[in-house]
Amino acid sequence: MLTVDFDTLGVRAGQRVLDLGCGAGRHAFELYRRGLRVVAFDHDEAELADVSAMFTAMEQAGEVPEGAEATTVRGDVLDLPFPDESFDHVIASEVMEHIPEDDKAMHELVRVLKPGGRVSVTVPSRFPERICWALSEEYHRVEGGHVRIYDRRQLFGRLRAAGLRPVHHHYAHALHSPYWWLKCAVGVNRSDHPLPRLYHRLLVWDMLKAPWITRSLERALNPLLGKSIVTYLYKPGATVA
Repeated sequence: MLTVDFDTLGVRAGQRVLDLGCGAGRHAFELYRRGLRVVAFDHDEAELADVSAMFTAMEQAGEVPEGAEATTVRGDVLDLPFPDESFDHVIASEVMEHIPEDDKAMHELVRVLKPGGRVSVTVPSRFPERICWALSEEYHRVEGGHVRIYDRRQLFGRLRAAGLRPVHHHYAHALHSPYWWLKCAVGVNRSDHPLPRLYHRLLVWDMLKAPWITRSLERALNPLLGKSIVTYLYKPGATVA
């Protein structure tokens, strides 16, 4: 399940992309399939090991075009181990809401981006996230949990202050918002409750089959209930080749 629209971001085969806070690697895998040179970056060593194993499996299965590259790097988002202007694009999907010093993370993101390069930053959108916080303290008051709720103006304001200029935004994953509301209502760590389990089955079916009815419903609901706000910005300067 991808949150970032790669066509809107403007990625092209051969470009170097940083997937910042890659997690399980969902965006990194698709970028690799598209022929980009991908760096999957995260602090979680175990998740990076799984991502690296998947990169190897994709190559062995012949899923990767010639010229594509993929590697994993572990480190701190507040002190990225890359030289200035190293990447054509940067993705930071569902990362900033976990970082107390998000302004420092944003400045690091801009530092490693080439002039003219584009960024996509996604965070939980305000309305669905406020409901989750109201329903459950456990949802956000845990180690590594969400430390803030962004609204669109605040997010764009912080990214502008870091040196980026907005291009576009949209909302995504409206059908996932009710799932998290159910999880928060019954207990986020309860895997045995039938309501979230049944709803999760619906989400899996939707992701695998992509039927027109749920795809159309989600597109209609995204502006109001989209779980994520997806932003696209660029770093002023010469256009990335």
